Amino acid sequence: MSQMHEVDFTIHGDDMQFVEVELDPGEAAVAEPGAMMYMDAGIEMDTVFGDGSQQNSGIFGALVGAGKRLLTGESMFMTVYMNQGAGKQHVAFAAPFPGRILPIQLATIGGTLITQKTSFLCAAKGVSIGLFFQKRIGAGLFGGEGFIMQRLEGDGLAFVHAGGALTQRDLQDGEVLRVDTGCIVAFTPSVDFDIKYVGRIKTALFGGEGLFFATLRGPGRIWLQSLPLSRLADRILSAASGLSGRKREEGSILGPIGDLIGGDN
Repeated sequence: MSQMHEVDFTIHGDDMQFVEVELDPGEAAVAEPGAMMYMDAGIEMDTVFGDGSQQNSGIFGALVGAGKRLLTGESMFMTVYMNQGAGKQHVAFAAPFPGRILPIQLATIGGTLITQKTSFLCAAKGVSIGLFFQKRIGAGLFGGEGFIMQRLEGDGLAFVHAGGALTQRDLQDGEVLRVDTGCIVAFTPSVDFDIKYVGRIKTALFGGEGLFFATLRGPGRIWLQSLPLSRLADRILSAASGLSGRKREEGSILGPIGDLIGGDN
C-alpha cells in the first residue's frame, strides 16, 4: 500500500513560475527551506531532519536522511506543510529563478528520478530525496555536478525546477545525445551518463563551451534546460563588472562615447 500523499496542484506564471498545491485534510507536502510563497490558515509547518520520509525509522533513520542531504550541499532540514484544517487547504512554492517547474509523477517513470542537486523544489510527503553517486571518475570530476546528484524515489508527485526553457527527450536504446553539462536537469536511471573531452585543443580553449561535454545514452528519458543557473550568474557578474569599471567615466563626455564604442547604446 502506497505511503505517498496524493496531492493536486496548479502551476501559475510563465517565466517566473510557482506551483500551488492543494492538500486534503491530513495530507502534506515537503519542500526546500525558503521555497514557500504563501499558505492557507489551516496549513501547519514543521521542520524535520532529512526529507521526512524516514520519520517511522526513529532518530537513526532521520539522521541518515539528514546526512544524505548534507552531502548534496543542501540544508539538513526540510519543511513539511500539513493540512490540519477541516477542508481543502493550499500552499504555494516559488521557483528560485526564471524558468519552468516540472511536475513528475514518479510512478509513471519507474519510481526513480536522478536530478541536479539544486533542481528539487517540493514533493508530496513520502517521496524520498536521497543520493546518487557517479560511478565514473570522469563524470564525477568534470560533469558539473560532481560525484553526488539527487535521487528522488517513490510513487508520488515531485516538482523540479529548470532554468529558462525546458525540453524533454526520450532516447532509444543506444541513442546518444551530447549535452552541455550544466543543461542537464534530470534523467531516469536507465540512462547512461558519462563525460567526454571535446577532442580539439583549439575548440576547448577558444570555443567557449569548456573542455568537456556530457554524453547521455539511452534508453531512457531526459530533461534539459536552456539557461543553467551558473550561466545566468556568469552573465550577471560579467555585466556588473563592466558597469563598475565605467563609473568614473559616467559623469563626463567619455561615458557616452565609451558606451557607443562598447556597444551598450
